[in-house]
Amino acid sequence: MQTLVVLSGAGISKESGIPTFRDNDGLWKSYRFEDVASPEAWKQNPQLVLDFYNFRRKKVVQAKPNKAHLIIKELESEFDVKIITQNVDDLHERAGSANVLHLHGEIRKARSTGNQNIIVNIQGDELNLGDTCPSGYQLRPHIVWFGEQVPEITNAIEIVKTADIFLVIGTGLQVYPAASLINYVPSYALKYIIDPDTSIKHTYGFKHIKETAVNGIEIFVNEIIKSK
Repeated sequence: MQTLVVLSGAGISKESGIPTFRDNDGLWKSYRFEDVASPEAWKQNPQLVLDFYNFRRKKVVQAKPNKAHLIIKELESEFDVKIITQNVDDLHERAGSANVLHLHGEIRKARSTGNQNIIVNIQGDELNLGDTCPSGYQLRPHIVWFGEQVPEITNAIEIVKTADIFLVIGTGLQVYPAASLINYVPSYALKYIIDPDTSIKHTYGFKHIKETAVNGIEIFVNEIIKSK
């Protein structure tokens, strides 16, 4: 069975109604990323950070997987599908995908501020000051903030190296270190990018399907099934 590695980004979730980080609700437009998504912000105003992620988490809870998520799940009947996602939502999992690695954390989980290895599921859609881990430390969003290391990047590289087919969907390869993963795709692998931005000039040898995630996924499926 061939291995299909999928690198997904905000564009796939946007079609489920989840705002991207850059186009969040107007309520947050007056804040810089550093104000709500950095270790410094957490130290200076943890309540503001929690409010921001509680807002985003509510959007995730309300959202449902779209056709692109569901078709990627269906491809497990034909391929060994491995997903690397830049998204912090759980829509791939709710679509039924079995193998998902989150590069930037998971918004429906929280991490202990005293022991980063303690990660718990958030009950409901809010995380508040006073919510603590079993060891008594305040919980913070289980998110990779600006300025923090991306601990899963090494595991992601190893996954990419196994690809017979590599699909980029919902991201224009502008966010690092995730964008650097294309450097580890085997030379023999078929490479596709689904992105509606027709101005993209550097597709790194990928076949560019100039559609949204939902519209482009069926074109992609038809092509890879033909290539089998």
